[in-house]
Parts: sequence; C-alpha cells; structure tokens
Amino acid sequence: MPFCLVGDSQNAGDAGGDNAIRIYYRTYGRGSIKVLLITGFAGTHASWGLQTQALTGTRTPNDDDSGEDGDGGGNGAVEACTFDNRGMGQSSIPTKRSEYTTKSMAKDAIALMDHLGWRKAHIVGHSMGAMIACKLAAIVPDRVQSLALLNVTGGGFECFPKLDRKTLSISIRFLKAKTPEQRAAVDLDTHYTEGSDDCSDSKILRRLKLIQCEYLEEFIGPNTRREILYQEYVKRISSTGMQTNHGFEGQINACWTHKMTRAELKLICTAGFLISVIHENLSELPWIHRYDVIAQLHHARRLAEKLQPCAKMIELHGGHLVSHERTEEVNQALLELINASETKISLHDWTNLSKETSGWLFPWMSCGGTDADGGSSQCFLLSILGKLYLFILYLFGLFMLAQEHGRRALRRHIKPVKIESPHHMT
Repeated sequence: MPFCLVGDSQNAGDAGGDNAIRIYYRTYGRGSIKVLLITGFAGTHASWGLQTQALTGTRTPNDDDSGEDGDGGGNGAVEACTFDNRGMGQSSIPTKRSEYTTKSMAKDAIALMDHLGWRKAHIVGHSMGAMIACKLAAIVPDRVQSLALLNVTGGGFECFPKLDRKTLSISIRFLKAKTPEQRAAVDLDTHYTEGSDDCSDSKILRRLKLIQCEYLEEFIGPNTRREILYQEYVKRISSTGMQTNHGFEGQINACWTHKMTRAELKLICTAGFLISVIHENLSELPWIHRYDVIAQLHHARRLAEKLQPCAKMIELHGGHLVSHERTEEVNQALLELINASETKISLHDWTNLSKETSGWLFPWMSCGGTDADGGSSQCFLLSILGKLYLFILYLFGLFMLAQEHGRRALRRHIKPVKIESPHHMT
C-alpha cells in the first residue's frame, strides 16, 4: 500500500523509525502538472474523487492501473495526489494532542511531495485542509505554483460556527454519533444546504428553490440524492472506520491553534503565485436558513483581502462541502487557476478584489500607520480588539442561547395554578 514515512516530529533523522508517521496517499493520472489536494477535518483522501476526475480524467489510482504499458489512465497532462491527514483514515494516529498542528500537518504534505519527487505543485485545500495549505505555502512558498482555499477560515475562534438552534443540534448529534449510520446522517446535514418552506410562489424563485434549496431532496431516478449520498457515506465511513478519539481531539487542536501571522501572509504574497479563495454565499437567497454551518463567509473574505494582490474571491451557492454541491463550478475554478498559473497571467489581471479593501473584518479596523521603528503597533492593537469583539459576540450568543433554553425549561416544569372565584368559596 502507498505510504510516505515522516520522521517523528519532522526532526532530521531516520524517518523509518518506530515513531515515524505514516501518511497514506493515492496518485491519479500522469502528467507534468502536479496537484496536491489536502482534505479537511475528519475527511479522507476519497473526499476528492470528483476533483481528481475533472483534473486528471480518471478516478482510478495509479497503483491500480492494469495496463501493461504502465502509462495508466488520465488526460496525460495532470497528476494529482490525495492523502489521509494524520489522525484519520489509514494514516498514523498520534496519541499526543500536541502532535497535531497545521504546521506539522503541512510538513507531512511537504514530505509527501519529496517522497513523490515533486519539486513544485498546485496546492488545493478544503476547510482544515485549506489551513494546512496556507501553512505549507508559508513554509515553502517557492514550491507552490498556485493556491486554492475552499471553505477556509483563519482558525481559532473563527472555527466556531454561527450560533443557532440548528447548528447546536448538529453539534450535539456529531459528538454523540457512534456508528457509521449516525455519522453519515450528521455529515449530510453539515455538508449541504437546506431550504425552508417560506419560498416565494413566483415561478422563477420556485425554480431557483429546486436548484439551490432542495439539493438533498432532488430525485436521481427513484431515490433522492440524500438517500444515495447516505449510502455512499455509510460505505465510505465503514471502510475507513470511525475517527478515533485521539484523531478527533488532535485535529480539533490543529484547527483551534491555527493562526497565520502577518509575516507568514507576507511570505505568501511576496512569492507572487495566484490564489483562489472559494466559499459559499447564500446571503441573497432569503429562503435559505442554513448555509456553511462551519466556516463563515466573512472570515474567508477577510483572508482573501489579506492575500492581496494575489487572491481572487469566488463565491458560490452551496454548503460547507461546496466541492460536492457545486462540483462543476469548483472544478472549473480549479482548472482556471491552474491554467492561469501555467500561462503566467499577471496578478493585476487575476485578482477581483479592490485596492481599497483593508483585509480587516470591519471597515473601521484599518491599519493607518506604523510606529517610529517601522513596526505596526496600531495594527496589532486593532487585531487584538477585533478578536476581543468576536469573543464577546460568541459569549453573548451562548448567553442568549442558554437564556432561551432556560425559559423553555421553566415553562415545561411550572404548572399553572387554578384559583377558584370568590362566589365558589364557602
């Protein structure tokens, strides 16, 4: 089976020791253009099947090729690699939470590139995989030809989903899921959008509702897409096994501790490769009551603005797994990015972000000046204030949620007392 051995803690030494991390991977297609796809939290290499098909022309791994000439399948232009991050699938599962950071996982990906003999590659990441991709680009910017970030956030508090009853319900179900069937049901509700029943009666909006809102309920033959995907999810989870507690807690730690420093972002921007930030945007569809429940759009926009002038912001109608719900559009965006990079298109012609955008979450959080030593104390202070503001919003959301549940609990337990009128009393 194809494994890449990574030395313990990425120290220089024998990568084949007892403490080596084993990274399971598959390659697809044959070609001079290399594409490395990094999966998200609790995902496996199989998550990228729809993208490897579009990029390489085949979903058959190279080591499964039966052709005697050894050329394998594909379009002959692109070779793609997908892999299981540490803590998931057939890769190693370290027991220490400290062994899971986006930096260490980025070094896993770099070691895999070395193992494959890839000097450079186009890097694609989804969710946690996009965080890992950012770290990889900052560590070895000279080895990145382009960078695609799908449903990305900046880590830390930005990993918290938008607080509402539906999200809370999904979170509780996710933590309680103990079987592939339970996990598959939760994943469907997490990955895809869902429409409400208050759509407009107009013909155009009802048609849009069928396209945008009822993705899981649309019939594919005799069955709904939800039923088909449910069986596929159960089969996939059963084949790889449920994620262990060590892997779950470790990857959570990687997301929580992830942060891109100003120096790292500068390294990426200075390298000058093209970047696409791809995310959902359903704000213009009023009948959608749920969207990307994990990664909020404004965090992705903020990151794209910080990556000027290299970044293009692409907003699609879809949920957290936009690569599956809007497969054609995402694949087209990836191919466009790769082709633009290969033809050396200029950054000016690539970006669709205005020069006035500041890269901050709120307009008044702009960095207007530096201190006498050329530093950026004002920017640092505003960064702290921004994070404090987000933290206060999060606490306020928790307080309001707890207050609402407390009020409902009191209504259930306090029974009304019947008081007889005076003329009935003797």
